[in-house]
Amino acid sequence: MAHRTAPATAEPAEDAPPFPLLDGIPRQRATASVAAIGPTDTATPGPCEAPTASPVPCAADALTASPVPCAADALARLRALRPWRLLPSPKGTPFTFFYAAVLAVISVVSEHLDPALVASLRQGSSTDVAHLLSDPVLVLPASALWIVGGVTSSYAIVFLLVLTALERRTGARCAAGVFLLGHVLATLATEIPVGVAVWVGHLPDSSLHRLDYGISFGVAASVGALAGLLTPWLRWPVLAAFGAMLVDDLLAFTDPMTNWGHLTALAIGVATWPLVRRGRRMRSRVVSASAPPSDAL
Repeated sequence: MAHRTAPATAEPAEDAPPFPLLDGIPRQRATASVAAIGPTDTATPGPCEAPTASPVPCAADALTASPVPCAADALARLRALRPWRLLPSPKGTPFTFFYAAVLAVISVVSEHLDPALVASLRQGSSTDVAHLLSDPVLVLPASALWIVGGVTSSYAIVFLLVLTALERRTGARCAAGVFLLGHVLATLATEIPVGVAVWVGHLPDSSLHRLDYGISFGVAASVGALAGLLTPWLRWPVLAAFGAMLVDDLLAFTDPMTNWGHLTALAIGVATWPLVRRGRRMRSRVVSASAPPSDAL
């Protein structure tokens, strides 16, 4: 009896389908290959195929983005404005800085001294006719060491802002020259008529000792000078607003001689426009020459 030998078991091919093929049904091998890959598998693109674009982020992702870039932009814009340059500094504006420091010290100390002593010091440094005739070299600078109303007065604030801006544009010597020119010329323009009026008999002799001190004449001249360095759309509103304030004080007729001195000082500042504009050009050349050269590209 012949023995039937069992057929040798064939090893499955590497690309064998996951399920047996049926007779009489064509193209089963290609279908099986697709099924083996699965619907969620993604084939890797070939070297000539374009990569799949990343999905566009939704609006919710944009809304929940970190606000740090926006805050950094705002900080960069603030630094570009440099608001701290509105105030004086010992290196950038030495005249305004040290002059303001002296005024602040004198104002604070005078508040703690005996009022009778302070009144005597102010009277001794007053630029009245009697002192201008006897000791003009002493009283003209000494009268500019007092602030009427103290460091919190409007003229003290305008002094700090206007003189800082003028010195940054023209330099210390030009700013100091404008301030002193307005202070001296406006003082003489108001006190000389008083002396003449007393001499001809229109005013009593007590007018020769009229109390006159403060920085307001120099401040008014500085405002007029600074207006000449501003753009026209800002220059004329500044002059109109400041001039209207001075005219309103004059019409109030509380101290007409001083009010006329303020208007005179403002006109003196306007008359210095050629001087301050030349000073700005010279300062721009000095700053450009001292700036470090940029690296060549």
